[in-house]
Amino acid sequence: MSARLVADDAAGRAAAIDALRSGGLVGLPTDTVYGIAVALDAPGGIERLAAAKGRPPGRAIMVLADGLDQVVGIVDVPPEARILAAACWPGGLTLVLPVRAGVRLPAALSAGTPTLGVRVPDHPAPRALARAVGPIPTTSANLHGQPAALDAPTVLAALGGALDVVLDGGPARGGVASTVVDCSDGLPRLIRSGAIPAESLAIVLEDADYAHLLVAPRG
Repeated sequence: MSARLVADDAAGRAAAIDALRSGGLVGLPTDTVYGIAVALDAPGGIERLAAAKGRPPGRAIMVLADGLDQVVGIVDVPPEARILAAACWPGGLTLVLPVRAGVRLPAALSAGTPTLGVRVPDHPAPRALARAVGPIPTTSANLHGQPAALDAPTVLAALGGALDVVLDGGPARGGVASTVVDCSDGLPRLIRSGAIPAESLAIVLEDADYAHLLVAPRG
């Protein structure tokens, strides 16, 4: 049975929220590429999310949030991360942050590490879903090893049999996955190049007098 394709409007988002609350998988547009998401508290949800795209086990999955305030109870946010978040969120930057002491998250979400990737996207759809159900574990909408989907019909064709709802928000605006920066242990370092150039992030940190390992020092 294929997923239900719905417009990214109030009714469509309500259907997606209902699916998430029921433990289902949802395809959705973001400001970078299309993603697939599940509710954080859905039993076995992270495993089903990975299985839907044939993703090998042992790889962490980030969460999309409505704002920094939605994740401060889950992760610690070092000063360098707050500087980057203030400059780049909402937007195409994922920050890898240390999970707060005593917080229990699904082991499959963080691949057994004490960190979590967090992003606040510059798109109303994932933020509306996160606002309704909490931070949503999300990964790119594609079969493992294939290019990320840039529109809803591509999501439906590749993954529709594993999803419950796909929000059609038109072509992805960005087309490039988020930049990933690890701020979990010491100086911020680049994990993945993406939507925001590392050089731009370096300037943000240097202007605030914070050291980093994103790029070679200026000068």
